[in-house]
Amino acid sequence: MLYRLLYHPLVKEKDLPKLNATMKERMKSAVENRLMTEPEKYSKPLRKTLKGYRKLRVGDYRIVLRVDEDIIYILGICHRKDVYARVEKRIC
Repeated sequence: MLYRLLYHPLVKEKDLPKLNATMKERMKSAVENRLMTEPEKYSKPLRKTLKGYRKLRVGDYRIVLRVDEDIIYILGICHRKDVYARVEKRIC
């Protein structure tokens, strides 16, 4: 099953421009090869305040997402120390 991707507006405005070229390529590969094919297999569920969301680990960075039927909503792509606080602000 192929999934459609939707990005939170701040992902394209703030998260992606901060990544260097190598990390951008790794993120692109992770999204295309893992998330677009089997997001439940490759991502792990989050707990507590982010229950219902999932994360995909790419080195020290995390992609936080939500899967609804055939749509994947990407809410954040950040370093692991910042990502959860940023995503919590974005979902409020």
